[in-house]
Amino acid sequence: MIINIMAGGPVELLPNLKEYNSENVIWAGVDRGVHTLLKANIKPSIAFGDFDSVTIEEFTEIQKKVDEMKRYKPEKDETDLELALNWAVEQNPELIQIFGATGGRIDHFFANVQLLVNPLLQGKSILIQLIDCQNIVYIKGSGRYKIEKLSDKKYISFVPVSFNIKDLTLQGFKYPLNNRHISIGSTLCISNELISDYGTFSFSEGILLVIRSDD
Repeated sequence: MIINIMAGGPVELLPNLKEYNSENVIWAGVDRGVHTLLKANIKPSIAFGDFDSVTIEEFTEIQKKVDEMKRYKPEKDETDLELALNWAVEQNPELIQIFGATGGRIDHFFANVQLLVNPLLQGKSILIQLIDCQNIVYIKGSGRYKIEKLSDKKYISFVPVSFNIKDLTLQGFKYPLNNRHISIGSTLCISNELISDYGTFSFSEGILLVIRSDD
């Protein structure tokens, strides 16, 4: 099972949603993201939010077309997206993909990136990705991972989220590394590229943000 979550970010940054829609996908909408899905002829199974970013007419349509609604007061400790992500993690899917979570307000963007860390800290091994038309972003804890070349995402960057990344090794990359220690704030691992169909990255301690991008 795959759970796709549509947040309320700018629609011009969205990829082609048809490429991410299949029979084993469950869609969840977040606030204005519910309206975005309905406009794309995708009916979400569940909706989350205070819905302060939609008009009365749009909210009426959402109520008519979405079977399960989780409505909250605007004054709350979690963002609407965090509530939706917490629900998605509880369903124990093999993959969670989040759309509409980049662009717009930069505080929302940084908060959304930080949301990727929480399940990892709780011992969850679910792959959670932020996806827009130009980027795929995800978090990894220590270990060894295979990474495949994507024709539309040429550049691969590794950004420390924890204070230190120990023994970072990159194999199959244009700029390889061998057991390097990388501190938070370092730009050493920005804009790398694979030189074959796949490569590997590994590290013994820390949390890395992996960003796959295209110009």
